[in-house]
Amino acid sequence: MELGKIRIEVVQGDITKQDDIACIVNAANAELQIGGGVAGAIHTAAGEELIKETQKLAPIRTGQAVITGAHNLPNQQIIHTLGPVYGFNQPEMGFLTDCYKNSLHLAEENNINSIAFPAISTGAFGYPFEEATDIALSVIKEFSTKADSIKLIRFVLFSPSDYEYYVDKLKDFRLI
Repeated sequence: MELGKIRIEVVQGDITKQDDIACIVNAANAELQIGGGVAGAIHTAAGEELIKETQKLAPIRTGQAVITGAHNLPNQQIIHTLGPVYGFNQPEMGFLTDCYKNSLHLAEENNINSIAFPAISTGAFGYPFEEATDIALSVIKEFSTKADSIKLIRFVLFSPSDYEYYVDKLKDFRLI
């Protein structure tokens, strides 16, 4: 799907295997260390050097985004953002919106032309997937009017059902 000057893609797969993407987004924890889910997969694939680099940047606040090298990953950079824990970090919607906005802003500042997002906060942090999807797409739509360097935004969903939901939502999104 094209939105302004940006191509929007949705794929099912592993965010650590997006070798045609300049920057991937890590759904990080506050200490920017290895964890479960996306953060665990990214840290494991990137290697020990990522752990050393992130130690200097931690802790981060909910909604904040920071950037590092990608180390052993096929990308050039990783943007780490701390999503809200649903039912705990209030207002959840504001914090999740900040995750996407701050990640995109940081990508623009660093002249990144392609970026891949996971479904931030929808795993262990418990954010309802459908609501989180609406927030992500809303931010992308608003951002598309002012994007400069970013030409491709990809959503990488691990489960088949999450992938199908995003595909259907993007079809509806075109009409909005």
